[in-house]
Amino acid sequence: MPDTHPTLHSIVRRLWPNDGPAVESYFLRLDPETRANRFMGALSDAAAVTYARNAMNAEGLMFGSFVDGTLRGLGELRPASAPPPGFVLGTEAEAAFAVEKAFRRNGLGQALFRRIAAAARNRGVRDLHVRCLAWNRPMRGLASKVGASLRITGGEADGALHLARPTPASLWQEGVTEAVDFTLALTAA
Repeated sequence: MPDTHPTLHSIVRRLWPNDGPAVESYFLRLDPETRANRFMGALSDAAAVTYARNAMNAEGLMFGSFVDGTLRGLGELRPASAPPPGFVLGTEAEAAFAVEKAFRRNGLGQALFRRIAAAARNRGVRDLHVRCLAWNRPMRGLASKVGASLRITGGEADGALHLARPTPASLWQEGVTEAVDFTLALTAA
């Protein structure tokens, strides 16, 4: 499959429990290099399926980039530490994501990152962190594009993005977007 998709029809939306099978299939489709970059080490198929099942129930949120109805990119927004009571994330959170190799360089990763950053901002996160292997050029490039400051130490790169406080408009926009996301998820089921 080529690296460019001139007629790419994609949508980024929040993932819901009924998306579990799509998440499992996505992790199983990742080539070994992409999977190792995403998990910062090799991961077997069995471990990938176990991770996918647990991820759907973990603290935080998940977002997917669908191309023609198939999940091709996945992003996770997780609290950096135990969130305070009543909060989903806390003031610091971590983002992790990957896009299937054949679907890169089409804006899917950037759209996922923006969606994750907006969700984090609207949930009170002030600092969004991204970690990747130092040689993971696509992730480092993406982090730089969205304004994250990167620091390379040893074999890892750490990125941090300071987020603005939510506004009434940003909260309203996310509420509308999540309602649409939920409707799309139900339609896909």
